[in-house]
Amino acid sequence: MANMRRIRRTACAVLLVMFCLLLADLAYAGNEVMGELIFEGKSKVEKTSGVWVDGQYVGYLKELKGSKKVLLLPGEHTVAVKQNGYRDFVQKVNLQPGEKVVVNVAMERGPTGVMPAVTSTVKIVVNPSRAAVFLDGLFVGHVGEFDSAGQGLLIAPGPHKIKIALPGYQTFETEISPLPNQKVEVKTDLVKGESTENGPLLDQNGNERVPPPPEPATAPQRP
Repeated sequence: MANMRRIRRTACAVLLVMFCLLLADLAYAGNEVMGELIFEGKSKVEKTSGVWVDGQYVGYLKELKGSKKVLLLPGEHTVAVKQNGYRDFVQKVNLQPGEKVVVNVAMERGPTGVMPAVTSTVKIVVNPSRAAVFLDGLFVGHVGEFDSAGQGLLIAPGPHKIKIALPGYQTFETEISPLPNQKVEVKTDLVKGESTENGPLLDQNGNERVPPPPEPATAPQRP
């Protein structure tokens, strides 16, 4: 009887090892099919710009490597890179199975409009700091650009809507109405929602596949 129990335990252990190896082989095969986008930018402007693939936000450029690298199914994909005060960088990429394509991003300054003579400052302290920040429907950067001493977002006094969004987390929205020369702080911890792999990603206005709102005539500036 004891010998039978040992044989059964050994057989179960062998089956478990074989199952794990099979899963590893399947995962490896899946990665072999997927193509990868590698993003490169020379300056801080490019490295802190937000990246969308096929209309969905994936993160800011500097972080898209390692565990956050962008893996896509073979085929044509549209890459859009956005930065406050700069023209959108848009490029189409045709990925082959297992192929790695380098996307060299170069941002060009765009029209920003005339800033008011009097402004207000918004400090944004949100965890995770890689989350995207939208002001009145316009992408203005990620939290890490506005959360430290001496950093902040310069805006016109008056009512504004702020949205903080990141795939895998519930979107945070709030409204502010700062007075002239006033400094206000938006502080929160994003709550985890559906995983990035299973949940909807964000469109270029931080929404979940909802038509984008109109952009304001004057883009906000950093100090």
